[in-house]
Amino acid sequence: MKRVVIIGAGPAGLTAGYELLKQYSKNYEVIILEASQEIGGISRTVCYHGNRMDIGGHRFFSKDQKVTNWWHELLPVQGSPSYDDKKLERASALQEGGPDPEKEDRVMLIRHRVSRIYYKKKFFDYPISMKWQTIKNMGLLSTMKAGFSYLHASVLKKPETSLENFYINRFGKELYSMFFEGYTEKLWGRHPREISADWGAQRVKGLSIRVVLKDMFSKIFSHGKSRKVETSLIEEFFYPKFGPGQLWETTAQKIQNMGGTINKGCKVIGVQTDNKTNQATGILYECEGKQHTLTADYVISSMPLKDLVAAMNDVPKDISAIAAGLPYRDFVTVGLLVNKLNLKNETAIRTLGNIVPDCWIYVQDTGVKLGRIQIFNNWSSYMVQKPEDTVWIGLEYFCTEGDDFWNMSQEQCVNLAIDELISMGVIQGKDVILDSHRERVQKAYPSYFDTYANIDDLITYLNKYDNLYCVGRNGQHRYNNMDHSMATAFETVSNIVTEKKDKANIWNVNTEKEYHEEKKK
Repeated sequence: MKRVVIIGAGPAGLTAGYELLKQYSKNYEVIILEASQEIGGISRTVCYHGNRMDIGGHRFFSKDQKVTNWWHELLPVQGSPSYDDKKLERASALQEGGPDPEKEDRVMLIRHRVSRIYYKKKFFDYPISMKWQTIKNMGLLSTMKAGFSYLHASVLKKPETSLENFYINRFGKELYSMFFEGYTEKLWGRHPREISADWGAQRVKGLSIRVVLKDMFSKIFSHGKSRKVETSLIEEFFYPKFGPGQLWETTAQKIQNMGGTINKGCKVIGVQTDNKTNQATGILYECEGKQHTLTADYVISSMPLKDLVAAMNDVPKDISAIAAGLPYRDFVTVGLLVNKLNLKNETAIRTLGNIVPDCWIYVQDTGVKLGRIQIFNNWSSYMVQKPEDTVWIGLEYFCTEGDDFWNMSQEQCVNLAIDELISMGVIQGKDVILDSHRERVQKAYPSYFDTYANIDDLITYLNKYDNLYCVGRNGQHRYNNMDHSMATAFETVSNIVTEKKDKANIWNVNTEKEYHEEKKK
């Protein structure tokens, strides 16, 4: 029996462990080392005083049918209405024979997607649409400027040497300035002109004003016929009853039931390699103040590339420099429980307490540090202890570990968040606050600048170790979604069992030219 040591109990690591044990348990011993005490990585769910926080917000939607089937195997799709749909007599899609979320917990909900931009105290569709409400909110003059700006960009394309040029080519300079420039700088801490266009190529790809208009007219003239949509335009997605962490906690339990080992609180500090045989031979890790060593036949790493290379022996100086220079953006979520929001639901969508129906609200205003607002009630009413009486929101901030915002005390951070909500008109005053909580996440977003330009040299070096596999978002330093992270695990397991040495299939996940979650309807 060969030993597979997996670093990290996030989506990629857990998927790899589950797949190996489910299909090949007689051939492989699986040991997962997780540095934290949590399961699920950035896809975990935090429960605080009975209210659950989704760290980052996760729509379960993928063009990869294998991933979708995998989700539904672990958490079957609902067969009866959820609490809020039943209460509001709201129509919802159901899976025949599926579980009743009012009676069973192991269930995947089907949710209606609403995400909008909040800019200058007005709501705009996300992505921007050309509806009358958009024109009204922008004003006729701004709309005309945006239109001519887009036409100009369509004729005179800029070389896509930066994320700024990438966005301008697709939306025009006027819309770029309004809805992309400031938000992107908030997210990455760098101006878009300093960021590689690779990020846009992964996250936006086929999305543009042309695609938005095409989808709008398709809705009008398709009359229910099959049409192709971009993921940012999809209207439904799956979501676990108790948040994304529920899926990964379920997976972890199944891994242990099948004989796998998951050790939490175990930080990997060394990856031993033999440059003569091109093999990773063992792992050194620290747990409860003591150091331990594990021999390994295979190593699957989802730890940040920066940390992986720093833990390896005999790494050439130029490769170490590339890894050490890879940048990340860190993340803070402030959870606020309020008795009401100061935002009117002017949509036709019915909600508990008639709150706005958004899952996410993108905050484009540069006058506040806040980047995004999650309304957990709308992801799943089961995330909130009293969904009819209270609103549980997550305020998402992007920062750099060690900066002034990261180092704030929880009280300072919560007070800043409350003040920003008041200034934006989201709440009327501090008296609506019932409870608060803060979560900080290191290395949430791998960034596409600094030594990222030389990442191919780093990948080439790591690929020389036949039994070392890099998976997931941080494991590949690529802004992978959860389904992409899972796909890297599928490919890795396939390579291990077939003894395939070429790892191009693993690194090629999420590099296709189509939009990363595009799917045919």
